[in-house]
Amino acid sequence: MNVFRILGDLSHLLAMILLLGKIWRSKCCAGISGKSQILFALVFTTRYLDLFTNFISIYNTVMKMVFLLCAYVTVYMIYGKFRKTFDSENDTFRLEFLLVPVIGLSFLENYSFTPLEILWTFSIYLESVAILPQLFMISKTGEAETITTHYLFFLGLYRALYLANWIRRYQTENFYDQIAVVSGVVQTIFYCDFFYLYVTKGRCWENSVTGTSSGQST
Repeated sequence: MNVFRILGDLSHLLAMILLLGKIWRSKCCAGISGKSQILFALVFTTRYLDLFTNFISIYNTVMKMVFLLCAYVTVYMIYGKFRKTFDSENDTFRLEFLLVPVIGLSFLENYSFTPLEILWTFSIYLESVAILPQLFMISKTGEAETITTHYLFFLGLYRALYLANWIRRYQTENFYDQIAVVSGVVQTIFYCDFFYLYVTKGRCWENSVTGTSSGQST
């Protein structure tokens, strides 16, 4: 444990709480990709199968349970409680395009060919691409609510802090997890792409509104 790991976990938790709070307060899931949230729930489920068999610390156990709870409550609110507000027409990313290669890679590249290890590896690979349906949805609609961008910002910050955590662990413990590091770098790149996409889309939208207003005034 180091400060980067703790801050990364807190950033991750804050992102999930922001999203849950947004849905609960507005009673609406518009702009949120249910498919991305399903993938994240699958990530936590397959990663934390050792929850009751491998005790590391109280902090570790509590965080695992909180992440699982938040993930499944989010999925329930999108597809259950507030399903009428869910924008299914724009949440159209084909999940098989992610799941099939991730499953295949999990069997080919892992540290041990055992069920738990393969599922843990699957969760690492899947997390690196789980945000793609959300990014696809934003690129398709050309807009994102402020709270959604905050959610994505803190998810991106979580990954950046974990990269710092791995660098720190390599320096102090000579520990290097190739699968986690490479997947984390890929995931961080996707979040960087989101910010570029949001800035350019925001400018285009702003220009179009300005242009429309000018046209109406003349």
